[in-house]
Amino acid sequence: MRSGLSRRALIAGIGPVLGTVALSGVAVVAAQQQPQAQPAAPPSAPPDPSKVVGARATTNGGRSPFEQPARTATGLQNSSARTPIDSLRGIITPSDLHYIVDHDTTPTIDPSRYTLTIHGMVDRPTVFTLDDIQRFPSVSRMLFLECGGNSGWGKQADTATAQALHGLTSCSNWEGVPVRTLLNEVGVQPNGSWALHVGWGNESVARSIPVEKLMDDALIAYGQNGEALRPEQGYPARLLLPGWLGNSNIKWLRRIELGDKPWDTKFETTSYTTPMPDNTVRQYIFVWEPKSIITWPTPAIGAMPALGPWEIRGLAWSGRGKIARVEVSADGGKTWGEATLDAPVLPQSHTRFHFPWTWDGQEVILTSRATDETGYVQPTREELVAVRGTNSRYLNNSQQNWKVAATSGAVTNYYLA
Repeated sequence: MRSGLSRRALIAGIGPVLGTVALSGVAVVAAQQQPQAQPAAPPSAPPDPSKVVGARATTNGGRSPFEQPARTATGLQNSSARTPIDSLRGIITPSDLHYIVDHDTTPTIDPSRYTLTIHGMVDRPTVFTLDDIQRFPSVSRMLFLECGGNSGWGKQADTATAQALHGLTSCSNWEGVPVRTLLNEVGVQPNGSWALHVGWGNESVARSIPVEKLMDDALIAYGQNGEALRPEQGYPARLLLPGWLGNSNIKWLRRIELGDKPWDTKFETTSYTTPMPDNTVRQYIFVWEPKSIITWPTPAIGAMPALGPWEIRGLAWSGRGKIARVEVSADGGKTWGEATLDAPVLPQSHTRFHFPWTWDGQEVILTSRATDETGYVQPTREELVAVRGTNSRYLNNSQQNWKVAATSGAVTNYYLA
């Protein structure tokens, strides 16, 4: 931990990386999908596994060959990858299936040479090594992340799955140090109300974050689901802002500069802003409002397997806090029934819900809506468009509808209007 950072050192080694050309989250996910590898031959198993010698312990475990969930890599040079939320169980996303949106290529960083510099309007400018950061008292939290461009506003194909439409969200158990611990160490000056965060990527994203958020619940995370961060998730250390859109959670965190106003970077002006119907622009939009998605049944299964009783499953989350209630409708929102929420129900975390349902062969429109502990109710797409217009690109938390066709049971993506 080195204090008293000089201006010369800043200019020479850790200056800001601004003004570069990078892909916006929406442009990335809207880009043409890359060709996918051909599927492997189906796995086989002995008729009686008890009569065949099985596998022995290995250094690293693997999935059953009958279970092969995978992200879908899309965008220019596979710059994003969507989590297969249709097929996952529980609320923790396996680290290898956590979504990615890369405005940078993933850098290779030697943890023994990693540094995080905090400077600007502070009393003691300091360079922290990874060892320094990990010596401070740590915390562990279950938190979702979600790209601001998830659940795009344009209408998508009937065959679009939950993964294709909403797969830019994941939930992990994160370990790290509260940002306020490091800010208290360096001493934020009275006028220091904003902080610029810059990563080590070669087209580095830079975001201005209010100090109030940093002193509240923000983390410098270095662990994910019981192991070190994966490189594509910001190894060896990243910023985590519970409940805030993914782009503000800077990966490979390089420096934090304190100031008295936001920096108006590329990702706060030309992108990640929202034009409104009254010709104003929403800038510095951060918080994900309550959202829910039915993850079974979806078009990923093709069609309902049979008539009779089934369990509707899904996920709900809110950047404002805990989910208080999830309701499910089988008639496009005309009537609702309350779903069961699985414990634990945690703030800024995915929450699993279940709802018993019997399919009688008739056409149905399946929808869910979430209400969080602040009382905010997830809106329909039509209600959201009435407020934000049709030029919005970010923070779409509207209800998702799936249509189950009469007789055939085909499941499709469906818009009420």
